[in-house]
Amino acid sequence: MLSGYSLLNGEPQEGTGAAFAGFNPATGTLLDPVYHCASTEEVDRAANLAEEAFTIYSRLPGMDKGRFLRHIATGIESIAPELVERAHQETALPEKRLQGEVARTVHQLRLFAQVVEEGSWAMARIDPAEPRRTPMPRADLRSVLRPLGPVAVFAASNFPLAFSVAGGDTASALAAGNPVIVKAHSAHPGTSEMVGQVICRSLRECGLPAGTFALIFGSGALVGSALVQHPAIKAVGFTGSLAGGKALMQLAATRPEPIPCFMEMSSSNPLFVLPEALRTRGAEIAKGLFASFTLGVGQFCTKPGMIFLPRNESADALVTELAALVRQAAPSPMLTEGICKSYRSGVARRQGHGGVEILAEPAPEIAGAADVSPVLFQLEGGELLRDPELMKEIFGPSTLIVRYADRQELIALAYSLEGQLTATLHGTDADLADFADLVGILERKAGRLVVNGYPTGVEVCHAMVHGGPYPATSDSRHTSVGTQAIYRFARPVCYQDFPQAALPDELKDENPLGIWRLVNGAFTRDAL
Repeated sequence: MLSGYSLLNGEPQEGTGAAFAGFNPATGTLLDPVYHCASTEEVDRAANLAEEAFTIYSRLPGMDKGRFLRHIATGIESIAPELVERAHQETALPEKRLQGEVARTVHQLRLFAQVVEEGSWAMARIDPAEPRRTPMPRADLRSVLRPLGPVAVFAASNFPLAFSVAGGDTASALAAGNPVIVKAHSAHPGTSEMVGQVICRSLRECGLPAGTFALIFGSGALVGSALVQHPAIKAVGFTGSLAGGKALMQLAATRPEPIPCFMEMSSSNPLFVLPEALRTRGAEIAKGLFASFTLGVGQFCTKPGMIFLPRNESADALVTELAALVRQAAPSPMLTEGICKSYRSGVARRQGHGGVEILAEPAPEIAGAADVSPVLFQLEGGELLRDPELMKEIFGPSTLIVRYADRQELIALAYSLEGQLTATLHGTDADLADFADLVGILERKAGRLVVNGYPTGVEVCHAMVHGGPYPATSDSRHTSVGTQAIYRFARPVCYQDFPQAALPDELKDENPLGIWRLVNGAFTRDAL
């Protein structure tokens, strides 16, 4: 049963701030129960409880953390039908999509459990003492990754499960040994509370400190600021707008003790169709593009928002096909009225730009308050170079065709791109060989390069990189999806001349965990 309360110390905690409720964007109706924003005092309590829990949780063996993560996954599966129903009411996302998101959420929890149970992620390194080395002896030096401390996680609007309360940020932070405080997204409070209840129940049943997890509700301006500035918080995970991410980054940087922020913020995800692929697969690519940029009403951070095409007949045919698909599209509700308003505002600004042509938009229809339709824009490459603001992401079902005159202009356009989550190329083997210089540029611009596919759809696995240079993220060295996400929330600690009994198990001579370690520069699982 939903209480409408934040969850602190494993129990419901009635907020004392402003009241709000979930909202059904498809029907325009409010949903029970009423929620209340947390106060700064409640944020302080959650952070202090997390700091207390850190002394125990951070020392847990990998097997115990894995058991906890698996328990959460099983708990989410046990309420999947009810969870999907509530998430559908709060987001208007199709039930099939939400069922897939449940599966993704539990999969990544179990994947991180597998990582910490195996243990080699901790990157143990051992350089044994060399007392007879000349001219100076070497001390015994051993290092391993250790957790940072309590982590603040800001849930995303567009993934009410996989990037939310038990999403990738929470799973990776918990796996690394850090307590987590999640600020729920106000677009889906009921869904958030249901998952939060599962995590609190898992803590109790696994015998772990209740302060290891907290769920709080409230506005970013008040609650988010108090959370990021609290001295007990040691890192921040965020998925959302560029403006919101930059505000939190500034708060974190100006603390007496600055802390790292791992922000996923803004990306237009350029897609390039190279000559041979354009000539032989233009119509097929148009269909794939339409499906990708309108998927989920365009509310994917990996939506292809810029399509680079030459000025030739093959490109004209692709654009004609794509425009026909856009004109046939029906309106669909966005996640919230606020997101819908922002999308309409972004479209209007682009429409008002003298260098931008509207190629296609559906005929006006009577629609709900949060309903929108896809829009296809086009402009010349030279105009984009003159006004880089046109490269900015519009969150929603629109995309921008960029026509270039020749190879030189294409390369100039690629160089002008800011940081991206993804960059996509459609091309034959010959195309890719001919445009190797373009591939080289895109390696510096994006965290994931896609060939002959579409960037929407992010696999949760060991090799995935969901990151990229600013403003796609705040730190291009990391990913928010896949098992490498765990490294955001850990730091190396070196132990010099420690006795065996005082060393972490990862660094003991006998290697009791049986993990891979770098010993004298060579990887081995053998004991010393």
